[in-house]
Amino acid sequence: MPEPGSAPGLVDVARRWAETLADTKGVSLPKEQLERFLLGVAEDAVRAEPEHQPALQRFSKLYSASPIGIALADANGTIVEANAALGRLLGCRPSSLRGREIPDLGSAEHDVARLRNALAQLMTHGRPTQQERLLLTHSEEGPLWGDVTLTDLPGDRPGTTYPVLMVADANEIHLLQEQLRHQNVHDVLTGLPNATAFGNALETALAGSGGEQVALVYLDIDGFKVINDGLGAGIGDQVLRGVATKLRSVFAGRHEGAVARLSGDGFAVLLRGDFTPPQVIALVEQALEELAEPIYLGGHGIGVSASAGIVVRPVADGGSEDLLRAAEIALHRAKEAGKAQWMLFDPELDARDRGRYQLGAVIAGALENGEFSLIYQPTVKLANPDQLAAVNAGLRWSHPEKGELDSDEFYPLAQITGMTIPLGRWLLAESLAATARWRSRFGDAAPDVCVRLPTRLAIEPDLVLLVKEQLDRHNLPAQALRLCTDRDSVLDASGEVLDSFAVLADLGAQLVLTISGSDDLELIPRHGLPVRHVILSGPVVDALADGENDADVRHLCQLVARAKELKLRIGAEGVHSHEQAERLRRYGVLAARGSFIADSATGDEVDELIERHAH
Repeated sequence: MPEPGSAPGLVDVARRWAETLADTKGVSLPKEQLERFLLGVAEDAVRAEPEHQPALQRFSKLYSASPIGIALADANGTIVEANAALGRLLGCRPSSLRGREIPDLGSAEHDVARLRNALAQLMTHGRPTQQERLLLTHSEEGPLWGDVTLTDLPGDRPGTTYPVLMVADANEIHLLQEQLRHQNVHDVLTGLPNATAFGNALETALAGSGGEQVALVYLDIDGFKVINDGLGAGIGDQVLRGVATKLRSVFAGRHEGAVARLSGDGFAVLLRGDFTPPQVIALVEQALEELAEPIYLGGHGIGVSASAGIVVRPVADGGSEDLLRAAEIALHRAKEAGKAQWMLFDPELDARDRGRYQLGAVIAGALENGEFSLIYQPTVKLANPDQLAAVNAGLRWSHPEKGELDSDEFYPLAQITGMTIPLGRWLLAESLAATARWRSRFGDAAPDVCVRLPTRLAIEPDLVLLVKEQLDRHNLPAQALRLCTDRDSVLDASGEVLDSFAVLADLGAQLVLTISGSDDLELIPRHGLPVRHVILSGPVVDALADGENDADVRHLCQLVARAKELKLRIGAEGVHSHEQAERLRRYGVLAARGSFIADSATGDEVDELIERHAH
């Protein structure tokens, strides 16, 4: 008997074959035993042979409902069936795809070739295609992007396979990726390539060989902050777009020209080809002229000026870092020279500047290592040159390689590196320490110390605090200190000179202004400066070095008379001879300093000088 749970159809098959075998002569097995044996054979056969119908139903349902486009092809790659998803994707009825070759679905020749190659690899070597993105043909909308996979399915006969094409819609995601890729390498505001893209373009331009030239131009808009703050950021953005358009019109298409926006108001131009520096300069001048033409926005005709740094060299000379550095240095020089102009990179100037910048970079270490010292210049009364009016204190740098450096050689570098305040603090501390020592030794005969403030220190908001701290540390009255400044510091809009000087004057410090003419002198009443001394400097003093010209004498007398009206004491600097000193005295100058007394003096020398004058 069959085992419980056996399929009725299999039981009938087994029983029929058992009866047949039982009637066969020579068979010694009983009918029941044969029946059980054959039933087992049939059940094993059923278990070994899959049920095709359910599997076929499952595949058909998946094929029809799949959101992925599917095309079934014959062994030659001709489509025999396509699902609805593929029809929707390609904008046609699925039936219209029958009979087409799989490669013919590609949009461009490149895509057709890739599909043809993938089909050959599949049918010849059995290598399924990894998903790749291709352009396919849409019947109405033109090319569209699809993620394509080409594989195979087994056929009805053993050893046969048939190609299957699967396509997922990638058009939107591809366009989004392209947009993001574009944004990653382009400036959103102007549409120009950004710094990243420009860096890549520069590396590519320098990768070539041959005798071609490469030119790099850096441009900065002069005073763009005035436009942005005065007319609003919206107008500023429109101006930047206008600048980008003008630069593109001048440079794009010229010598493989590429224009990029590197920063807020900074642009760059890259050129490569057969050209000379004068040709590049001509393009830059054309661009500067175009930028100066007003752009009318919101009722305002806005023209901009720009500074440009230019470097031109053979492609094979140096890498990108050298080229970028050279363009930046040339731009910096253009701005230092007054802006609204271009400057061509000069290797000789660069070599000199490198030495200067190396010097500026080590100021902090030199200060910490004790390489700075005070250097003095005495100011004497012209009516009695044996009497000291004051001692001017300055800084000298004893550089281990370059020797003795005066302040005019390193103060501009300190301004760039941010070391002006530390140097000024050290100068105040050391000069007031020396003053305290003089007052202790010489009493009332000790001179005042005069410290010239570099612009960065004069405009420092904490100047009053710095001075007060040092006066208190050395137990000195403020009257022992003279602080000297100049026109540039007084007129510097970013500083607080007027407020600081008012407080310092209230403390008792003596304030000194260096002047070279009537305009400088009139700053005192115009701004209510609490100045007690003025120091004549420059041409007005030099004019009396070798004689007396009527116009020069008249100018000097006017300055002296005006100073007396303002109740100011007037001195002079840069006096080289006793004859020059005498001429100045005769026309009302009270005190002077310069080489007619001493160019400079060390700490010990000034101590001896004070002692000699004190007696």
